[in-house]
Amino acid sequence: MLKIGSFIRSSSVIVAPMAGVTDQPFRNYCRQFGADWVVSEMVTSDARLWGTAKSAHRLRFNGEAEPRWVQIAGAEPAMMAIAAARNVDLGAQIIDINMGCPAKKVCRKAAGSALLRDETLVGLILQAVVRAVDVPVTLKIRLGWSREEMNAVKIARIAESCGVQLLTVHGRTRQCRFAGEVDYESIAKVKNSVAIPVIANGDITTPLCAERVLNITGADGVMIGRAVQGRPWLPGMIAHYLVTGELGSAPAAEVIRETMRGHIVALSDFYGEQTGVRVARKHVGWYLDAHHGYEAREFKNCFNQLESTRAQLTLIDDRFSPSRLAA
Repeated sequence: MLKIGSFIRSSSVIVAPMAGVTDQPFRNYCRQFGADWVVSEMVTSDARLWGTAKSAHRLRFNGEAEPRWVQIAGAEPAMMAIAAARNVDLGAQIIDINMGCPAKKVCRKAAGSALLRDETLVGLILQAVVRAVDVPVTLKIRLGWSREEMNAVKIARIAESCGVQLLTVHGRTRQCRFAGEVDYESIAKVKNSVAIPVIANGDITTPLCAERVLNITGADGVMIGRAVQGRPWLPGMIAHYLVTGELGSAPAAEVIRETMRGHIVALSDFYGEQTGVRVARKHVGWYLDAHHGYEAREFKNCFNQLESTRAQLTLIDDRFSPSRLAA
């Protein structure tokens, strides 16, 4: 069970915010398969950029299932506070602050995990955002900038003192990016340093893996990232196992086929057909990567050349027809 503000759910499994992945259609599919906690793609705190097509789509979350959890990124306290308040006005019910992204284009702006090198600025940002909104504020961090600069415990204590209500820790440093083993023992040290809920993140790919990470870290929950790509049912499967001890199985091939079809249509409706067709290519590629067979490489090459939603659906129907699946 996990509680954030007034929201209480039996699940302690969270779908991570991932740029270019956790858009509204994908969030809806995760929820359809049992995910209770889903964080939006990162939204820039620079409201001057909100008129771009990318930001406009990322700011479309009003009317989604509760809780609507929106992540913002930036490096200026006042701007972050304004962005948080405006997102709440648009329907956000939980605000997450990104201090964990290792991407160069984010760190070059002194945002994301680059902020971990300036503990004073971290405190100013957190104070400003918490004071600006009347909804829970959460924070996502890494262990530090590098193995020589691991200050997650200090950041956690700053966050708690500023009124942050939940902390997610990715068990690598910024310098590690996504390479090397995740340091779950260091996440445990963070958990033991504060009273607020701490969520473990990094290389959690199966229900048994999630259980092991929780046992090592003592964390209050887990956040699932890249393993969800092509498997929107995974968070629900993990949550079910952690609550009941029952290991479920992945959906049948027919369900995966219908999920791909529905996802393609949802992307076209959300982005418009031209953009939706392009976005569908990577999602269908992830579905295929997650579920081997069906001549995946050949299929992806064909699929990626298609220019209409109808053509994409036709190819899905042809390659994944009941007769082929039964063969």
